[in-house]
Amino acid sequence: MKTWWQLALRKEVIKRSLKTSLIVGTILAFINHGDAIWALTVSSDRAIKMVLTYVVPYLVSTSASIGAIRHHNNLKED
Repeated sequence: MKTWWQLALRKEVIKRSLKTSLIVGTILAFINHGDAIWALTVSSDRAIKMVLTYVVPYLVSTSASIGAIRHHNNLKED
């Protein structure tokens, strides 16, 4: 069985996770930081939080994809 990292680095997993991160991260960034974005007053502390707003959905999507791949592979083995 492939390791978590081998699955996480698959092209289709990365592509799906990036799409999810861009959509969900952008929505969350505007919900949580929209006032500062529109006023162009984004501090370095806020910028770090905004980066994390994109990283978290990426990791969640990657984890879900790996779980689905492993589940699908286990079904094929049975």
